[in-house]
Amino acid sequence: QVQLVQSGGGLVQAGGSLRLSCAASGGTFSRYAVGWFRQAPDKEREFVAVIRTITRYADSVKGRFTISRDDAKNMVYLQMNDLKPEDTAVYYCARARQLNQMTGPAATDYGTWGQGTQVTVSS
Repeated sequence: QVQLVQSGGGLVQAGGSLRLSCAASGGTFSRYAVGWFRQAPDKEREFVAVIRTITRYADSVKGRFTISRDDAKNMVYLQMNDLKPEDTAVYYCARARQLNQMTGPAATDYGTWGQGTQVTVSS
């Protein structure tokens, strides 16, 4: 049974950068789309980015965040630059339910989720 283990995150000032990592333990990311979502207090979980052979981003992070993958290491990353206070949230990585299919912002397309990691951006 694959598990997703996240690392990274923390507290940063506005304008700063952080990198989140997501590792597949007991499984693989190969041929799966992998996405990042986030959930701020009292808000619904929202899509941030996804990668398979191509990438997609939420408009709110386009140009600031970069998603990447290293299938040899079973890792997916989210590089976050020019962070803003409104980026404050718990961030989750997620692996798609289906092989060889690009996914998008629907959380129901993802079957395995990481434990979440807090990102806090101070103004």
